Amino acid sequence: MKYQFTIVVPVYNEEDNLKRVEKELSNYIKIAIKKTKILFVNDGSKDNSQKLIEEICLQNPDFTFIEFQYNCGLSAAIAAGFKHTDTELVGYIDSDLQTAPEDFNLLLAEIEEYDLVTGVRSNRQDSFVKNMSSTIANGIRRAFTNDGMDDTGCPLKVIKTEYAKNIPMFKGLHRFLPAMILLQNGKIKQIPVQHFPRIAGEAKYGLWNRLLGPLLDCFAYLWMKKKYLNYQISKKG
Repeated sequence: MKYQFTIVVPVYNEEDNLKRVEKELSNYIKIAIKKTKILFVNDGSKDNSQKLIEEICLQNPDFTFIEFQYNCGLSAAIAAGFKHTDTELVGYIDSDLQTAPEDFNLLLAEIEEYDLVTGVRSNRQDSFVKNMSSTIANGIRRAFTNDGMDDTGCPLKVIKTEYAKNIPMFKGLHRFLPAMILLQNGKIKQIPVQHFPRIAGEAKYGLWNRLLGPLLDCFAYLWMKKKYLNYQISKKG
């Protein structure tokens, strides 16, 4: 049976998490409702992450990787993962595993009727400052995009690959994936998923990134929406 679903896992200095990632995703593959493989995208890690990734992929035929020459950021890692996906569906999860891989099955159960299904972190296990800044950032983004999504920062998503590959790529795109599907006249849905405290490693974004970055990106999105080319071919000869 050929693979149907690729999970993209961006990695940046996550050596303390990767063995747990291997275990949790290996367990998920056994229960996945779609034939699943894993694609690590090493975003120029400076720790021991690449060595661990190569060991994991050597021991697990369902795991593959690509490595950046230098750090390019989360959006670039997601974009590269989408580009290198060859299955009909592509997903995304953070390597800190604050969301549960088994919840992919909740999203996959809905994807036939939609073009993107995203998680909404219920009972978030983050600090007050992180939760508040995310709430404000989501409110700003929602006002600009009208995408109706409550938690676009949730690192658990499933997208039809044909739509994922047509997303215009820019820094900050990971906050706008649902809006980018709407630009293609696609259908989107959100579903509550589990959320857990970070066990190891460090968060890569602070208050500045969560508030000012999304605000500036909203203006970029409005420009892109105005300029976006969207057409459908009715006949070929």
